[in-house]
Amino acid sequence: MSDTFSAEAWQANLPLYDKILAMPFNAGLADGTLGEDRFRHYMIQDAHYLEGFARALSLASAKGHDADHVVHFAGAAQTAIVVERSLHADFFKRFGVSPADFAEAQPSPVCDHYVSWLLRTAALEPLEVGLAALLPCFWIYREVGKHILSTAVRPNPYQAWIDTYAGEEFEQAVDAVIAAVDDVACDVSERNRRAMHRAFTRATQLEWMFWNSAWQQAAWPV
Repeated sequence: MSDTFSAEAWQANLPLYDKILAMPFNAGLADGTLGEDRFRHYMIQDAHYLEGFARALSLASAKGHDADHVVHFAGAAQTAIVVERSLHADFFKRFGVSPADFAEAQPSPVCDHYVSWLLRTAALEPLEVGLAALLPCFWIYREVGKHILSTAVRPNPYQAWIDTYAGEEFEQAVDAVIAAVDDVACDVSERNRRAMHRAFTRATQLEWMFWNSAWQQAAWPV
């Protein structure tokens, strides 16, 4: 029996995942030394990103092959917004980001590109390709969260972030998305399966770029 799509995709992108684990941003989350300015930049950009991510999930929901798909991905979109509001509201207050500060902060070039690519893929590509593009954000965050939890110093100023992505609730949510992606991948054409792999890899690359952009506190150059 051949491997599932998710098993193939994760194995093929392990070198990229290892690069993400080794990033100074994530090392700083683990040992608590990440500068507040960098984390503040990250949280603002993450809030922008998650709104677009939820919209892409809603597009996937509309394309669902059956009612279970519609319910599942609509629920995932809602969860993304609810978690974002709860987590970011806490950190925005703690790190001094006012509603006005967030309203004035534009999505960074990487954030803008990532969201635009996700929405374009979800809107224009078949369901299975859109889901493959969405999966790395779920999966990589879970694995990074669990890795950081296993090495984090305590007390840690970023413990709430670590607990969210290393927690059992998020673990179960990610498992459900993986299962849904593998389900739709079972009967796709070889051409579309290759497109799924390309989308998974590109999203993984963009995950690296997003964290790197936060570390650099990147903004529009002009």
